[in-house]
Amino acid sequence: MTITLSELRTMPVGEIATLDPVTLADLQDQANTSLEHAKSIKDLLDGVLIRRYADRADLLRKENGKDFGSVRFDDCNVQVVADLPKRPVWDQKRLSEIAERIRHAGEDPAEYVETTYKVAERKFTAWPQHIREAFDAARTLKAGKPTFKLSIIEQETVA
Repeated sequence: MTITLSELRTMPVGEIATLDPVTLADLQDQANTSLEHAKSIKDLLDGVLIRRYADRADLLRKENGKDFGSVRFDDCNVQVVADLPKRPVWDQKRLSEIAERIRHAGEDPAEYVETTYKVAERKFTAWPQHIREAFDAARTLKAGKPTFKLSIIEQETVA
């Protein structure tokens, strides 16, 4: 049975769940192809909009004394809102040094900076057992979002 994504949208979830595995695999493939196509088109359009409006938006920001943020302007009968968000990147080594100076001055660095410790799972599993055991109490495993990849198995024809 072939079902399109448009038809799928109108079907109850319970009915979809009873579809045969080949149909589900086909629908998953259709959805992935559609998503890749949509992402490709969005990337293309985003590039076009940057090419068309970035210089004008940058000029307006400069005229308003801004390096970042939103500016509005019209292009024919279309209002364009061009946003250039700030994305601060903090030097981790320097922040660590500053936090240490705050600690030595008798204050709590947690009042000024957030500290996050992470351990890469690949590194953790590669450590010797005695090192892993020292970290075990700080480690909790949680399930991520389940994913399922369906592939149709080509059946050999018997002659």
